[in-house]
Amino acid sequence: MFSTRVFAKTASECTVISEMADVTGEKIKSELETFDINCDDDAVLDKMLEQCLCHRIKGEDIVNEWVAFSTTKGLLKLTVNNLETFEHEVLNKKHKNKGSSKSSKFNNTRDVHSIQDLLNRIKAEEEEENLLDSYSTPAKVGSQKRALTTPEQPQSKRAAARLPSPGLLLSPANFSPCATPSQKYSMRGARGEVVATFGAVQGPRWSGKGQTEVHVDLLEGREDSLTSSYKYMFQRLRDVRDVLTEKIEGLGEELRKHFNIEEFSPASLPVQDTVSVVGQVCCDSNGKLNAQSVLLEASQEHGARQVPVDLSELKDYSLFPGQVVVMEGINTSGSRFVASKLYEGVPLPFYSPPELKQEMKEALEPVMVIVACGPYTPSDSLAYDPLIDLINVINKDRPDVCILLGPFVDSKHEQIEKGQVTETFETIFARCVDSIVDGTRGAGCKLVFIPSQRDVHHHYIYPQPPFTLPDLKKDDLQRVILAPDPCTLLIGGVTMGLTSTDILFHMGAEEISSATGSDRFSRIMKHMLTQRSYYPLYPPAEEVNMDYERFQQYGLLPLTPDILIVPSELRYFIKDAIGCVCVNPGRLTKGQVGGTYGRLLLQQNPVHEEGRRVSPCIAGQVVKI
Repeated sequence: MFSTRVFAKTASECTVISEMADVTGEKIKSELETFDINCDDDAVLDKMLEQCLCHRIKGEDIVNEWVAFSTTKGLLKLTVNNLETFEHEVLNKKHKNKGSSKSSKFNNTRDVHSIQDLLNRIKAEEEEENLLDSYSTPAKVGSQKRALTTPEQPQSKRAAARLPSPGLLLSPANFSPCATPSQKYSMRGARGEVVATFGAVQGPRWSGKGQTEVHVDLLEGREDSLTSSYKYMFQRLRDVRDVLTEKIEGLGEELRKHFNIEEFSPASLPVQDTVSVVGQVCCDSNGKLNAQSVLLEASQEHGARQVPVDLSELKDYSLFPGQVVVMEGINTSGSRFVASKLYEGVPLPFYSPPELKQEMKEALEPVMVIVACGPYTPSDSLAYDPLIDLINVINKDRPDVCILLGPFVDSKHEQIEKGQVTETFETIFARCVDSIVDGTRGAGCKLVFIPSQRDVHHHYIYPQPPFTLPDLKKDDLQRVILAPDPCTLLIGGVTMGLTSTDILFHMGAEEISSATGSDRFSRIMKHMLTQRSYYPLYPPAEEVNMDYERFQQYGLLPLTPDILIVPSELRYFIKDAIGCVCVNPGRLTKGQVGGTYGRLLLQQNPVHEEGRRVSPCIAGQVVKI
């Protein structure tokens, strides 16, 4: 009944993705200067970087495409608006054409002979190594071989990977066997620069008191939250179907009540009059959704059929696969539903705290929260210099709460992928956490650790159970909170939703819109809140391993949070979406250079003024590390 997506990745695609990960604004700027195009507008460079990530193309290629497009249009000026036109007319069409030729590429590259050749090459290299070892003098029992290194024959990377780690706890070399600090990271500029703001610009003091008495816990309590690992890879297709059917019926009923709709009709039923239908948006193929490929998939109650949708009469819409919508329109033939009106989703209510005693209603000190997301190492080194810099920031500003999202041991790091480590991933993670806990003990702040699916040592599943720290000292048990991904926290009476999965990037690549006044980030944030889900996209991105039964239990929004934290590879921001302050703090490192983190000033136990809700977020900033 429900559409699924089959993914296959060739070696050439892996190369493109790895090259795409290295694209930066500076590289794009350098490519533009090759054509004598000077661009000092960060918004333009960020837009081009976003297009590179969304359409999986290299910086050099997007500049070449822009120059060709600009020339055909009479040397267009490089602006954000012109880039959006360029994306619509050039990049989207190229993405569609690439999708049609994927099957032939797979047949050419994924053959048995190429795989056998690869295995033979690996075997030959191993035999060559063994042959060289047989000519060397055997070492004494208990002794260690020492490689001969000269200026003409420098130490190889493989030999460097076997070196023992130093014993200093906070030393970068302690985290990696060949921990050469990243030169680009150490030479970065604009340290501590504020790049995005929200709320009170002047006035707030960005320093807390390290109040360990600030109450931090999971909103729904430990009993109703994901607190331990579970068995996965056992879900049946019919169980997935039941979860998706319940989602359509549940959100559809909420929309029916809110918009006073009498009843829903089957979308595939031929009618001459205008009717209201409910269903889930999906694509008619395995390619990217576009205005001509939209299908509406009904629930079992309304026929469980997929019907093509004509969007030509809708002036304003924003759709993505997996979105539950209500449409008005006609279907004269039964083969195509012509939509004339689109009803958007309705968000859940905000948190209503229990009535406080009179003495508790007095204004409490604001709570300072720091939020940072991994990776915590540059891409060219396993030295945790950015993490040490963040610990220094925590000790200087003394926040009340510090929320750290994974990855802590990044599976996408080059040295991790190549296995250039001498210790287990669990050991590296344990030392990383010990450094954070011990290094911030003087600040006295609460520490919240949230895993990521990029954490190589942890369960690769969504929703993701929290970390386990069996060696945590008793004195730190009250200060350290281990939360799952996703989760909803209650911090001093303020609700905060968090997920380390890059939903912004995944939905940004799939969403289509027409004539909407808001920007893409605001639309995606609004979709998350109105679809009442931390991950409303279906089918999910290739890298997300979803367990739908657990997702129904732990992956849905229990309410509209006061603050929503959504770290992403895309540009950082902090903005309001239907009353919820949404924050993308960015990542602590971006490639080989430093990234950003977020800090918030929250009013504890916010009260309503004159019957109206007041946002507890006094101020917010995104800051460069």
